[in-house]
Amino acid sequence: MPAQTKRLITAEDLYKFQVLSSPRINPAGTQVVFSVQRVDRKSEKKYSNLWMVSTAAGSRPRQYTFGDQTDNQPAWSPDGRLISFISNRGDREKPAQIYLIETSGGEARPLTNIEGEIEDYIWSPDGKTLLCTVRKTDADVLTREKNPDLKKLGTPARHYDRVFYKLDGYGYLPLERTHLWSVDVKSGKAKQLTDHPVHDQQEPDISPNGKWIVYASNNCEDPDAYPDRIDLFIMPFNGGAARKINTPLGSKGSPRFSPDGKWIAYYGQVGEGEGWRNAGVWVVPVDGSSEAINLTEAEDIHVSAWTINDIGQAETRPAFWSKDGKTIFFPVLTKGSSHLYQVEVKSRKVNPLLDPVGVVSAQSFDANVSKVAYMFGTLGDPGQICVVDLKGGKTSAPRQLTRFNRDWLDRVDLGVTEKVWFKGKDGNSLQGWILKPPHFDPAKKYPSIMEIHGGPLTQYGFLFMHEFYYLAAQGFVVYFCNPRGGRGYGEKHAGAIAHNWGEADYSDLMSWADHVAKLPYIDTARMGVTGGSYGGYMTVWVIGHTQRFKSAVSQRCVSNFVSMWGSSDFNWVFQQELNDKAPFEDLQFYWEHSPIAYIGNAKTPTLVIHNEMDYRCPIEQSEQVFVALKRLGVDTEFVRFPDEFHGLSRTGRTDRRILRLNHILRWFKKYLQDA
Repeated sequence: MPAQTKRLITAEDLYKFQVLSSPRINPAGTQVVFSVQRVDRKSEKKYSNLWMVSTAAGSRPRQYTFGDQTDNQPAWSPDGRLISFISNRGDREKPAQIYLIETSGGEARPLTNIEGEIEDYIWSPDGKTLLCTVRKTDADVLTREKNPDLKKLGTPARHYDRVFYKLDGYGYLPLERTHLWSVDVKSGKAKQLTDHPVHDQQEPDISPNGKWIVYASNNCEDPDAYPDRIDLFIMPFNGGAARKINTPLGSKGSPRFSPDGKWIAYYGQVGEGEGWRNAGVWVVPVDGSSEAINLTEAEDIHVSAWTINDIGQAETRPAFWSKDGKTIFFPVLTKGSSHLYQVEVKSRKVNPLLDPVGVVSAQSFDANVSKVAYMFGTLGDPGQICVVDLKGGKTSAPRQLTRFNRDWLDRVDLGVTEKVWFKGKDGNSLQGWILKPPHFDPAKKYPSIMEIHGGPLTQYGFLFMHEFYYLAAQGFVVYFCNPRGGRGYGEKHAGAIAHNWGEADYSDLMSWADHVAKLPYIDTARMGVTGGSYGGYMTVWVIGHTQRFKSAVSQRCVSNFVSMWGSSDFNWVFQQELNDKAPFEDLQFYWEHSPIAYIGNAKTPTLVIHNEMDYRCPIEQSEQVFVALKRLGVDTEFVRFPDEFHGLSRTGRTDRRILRLNHILRWFKKYLQDA
């Protein structure tokens, strides 16, 4: 459709998106089941159902489950006759349970009735058992739930002796820990396999012979104080004593047995408090006969698929072994894309298997490792399901199996996004993108908005951002980059701001603004800046260090590391980011790296946005900024969203997401277009 006949994207288009997730190919490689989320505009609730599509060319997806509920996390039985999934289709006030449905059709039947949250699960190789990770509901909560009078009164008090007692997006955590359970597929009988008052057991896998379980756990005396001390353990499938596997100190997870059951592959980092280091693909022998080996150590790559977007999320799945056990497949972030890589176990030779411009994620292999299904997102599409055939370490041409959202997105003019490489002040190469408004006229001068990503250990890239397109549709040039401190450009780039937020990253952002300001179509008197989370940190840092921007929007920011310490759900993680000492041991260091320390220099009109249930960056961080700007006489407003966690812009209630976008637009129009 010609661009001049297309319409502009709107904030209300958020209601239209169908969000795909969890593509899982069947053992035979002939079908892919996946979840599709939609928004009910009247109730503002999100529902999801399962869909199915053939891997043959020209196939059309068909809806597999129906109803206003959430059907998620599908998986195939080893013989391909059953599909399991987690759903709240029963009692909506109770935790979601696992259901089974015949692949030939029919009604889904409940399998489990566990009083607790089923976080994840896998099938046993013989198809007779499901192995689940479960966090039981606390006993006092169950007592209140069963007594209407007590339930009406609510929680009288919360009593904790651990630091990690809340989690953003979840709320206050149960006292119960996450443990392993087995569920008999025929009878539904559930059996708890592990138990401990302090330690969690997570991310399990089952050996090919069905006799052993491997899982990840932090078994130190105080896991909250030392979050990176995660180890791998092996235990009998039916329960019993666990044996620790010898691996280097550092964060690790997603263990997977080799086809012969003799090795375990896992993702891991080395070191403590050094989250900026590359995560690699490791292998370790089950019998402990040799040390763990980092197969990707020689490559400066980071294992992950997570690239920032606001429609869905790129899923990082565990490593997958080839059928002969000679090759391992895994995702890698690289220069704004996410690719599927392969490493030869013996030679440690690393090569990309799928490396298109865009984000490959959620890979799923059939039983013969002859096909792989995956999500693929681009700048112009939030994500579709694709499949390729595998043979001899090479792939066929991709076959796109779905076209969700294309019925209306094909009629929308998103503008043109240009990839740019530029130099930082230290001579470092940096990557950015410039989004030009629809109907762009190079002879005109445009107002612009610099978007700063959160994290910081992630990346912007070749992935759909509704927010950016919405602002561009209103006549703004939107530009964004990956400054030092993020992923996708090697370990040196990621570690450049370790213990030093506000230095190299700020320098790179100013170099980016300098680069864009030189473009003939940019009006340097009408430049704005915004960002959320770490991007909010940088936004507040920017207004305290320069007056080059005429307007700013700070979103869910970090402003004061002194008060952030101990109040965020991440707690001591921020201590590791900044310093090996607590603020009461090195107050000056924490203060010098806090944007609020420089707020007295601010003159930029700034809109402050925060969510009242944000446990990651507590709302008091923005309250300080708002009050300080008021005290200084700087034009400012404070927008607070009730009942929303940190991720409002991506997963919040849709009407609030729209309101947020309209507040951002209103503020930038006031100072960059109407002034």
